Amino acid sequence: MADTIEVLVPGGEANPGPPLGPELGPTAVNVQEVVTEINDQTEAFDGTEVPVTITVEDDGGFEIEVGVPPTAALVKDEAGFDTGSGEPHEEFVADLSVDQIKKIAEQKKPDLLAYDTKNAAKEVVGTCTSLGVTIEGEDPREFKKKVDDGEYDDELAEA
Repeated sequence: MADTIEVLVPGGEANPGPPLGPELGPTAVNVQEVVTEINDQTEAFDGTEVPVTITVEDDGGFEIEVGVPPTAALVKDEAGFDTGSGEPHEEFVADLSVDQIKKIAEQKKPDLLAYDTKNAAKEVVGTCTSLGVTIEGEDPREFKKKVDDGEYDDELAEA
């Protein structure tokens, strides 16, 4: 019978210590193999907490499913800050470029309701609004209006 283990690990930086070691220790899997595969699959998230589900078989086989970090965590990581603004509509803590918004949207797209990168980017911009992050030096609400008006269609086109 397969066991399922769910953990949060820093992208590309998992190790055999907690939380993985204590969870995997009693199973038949090779803990180092699991850690190596998790790091290979999560290295793009570079230290950001990533949800990982490990299905462990009785024979020592395993399967890893990597989730996507919350949008706010991706924005904070990309912009390089730890805490959002206490007054996000008046006090801004960071600024992102259109390319950075697109990168986050593409990372997060599998978990969003959006059907394309442009709409995924608009969801990311909504998170920027609540965190106090400007885009291209503008209030995120103004940026969203420009996206709606098609001003960034070329930049946000599908890769």
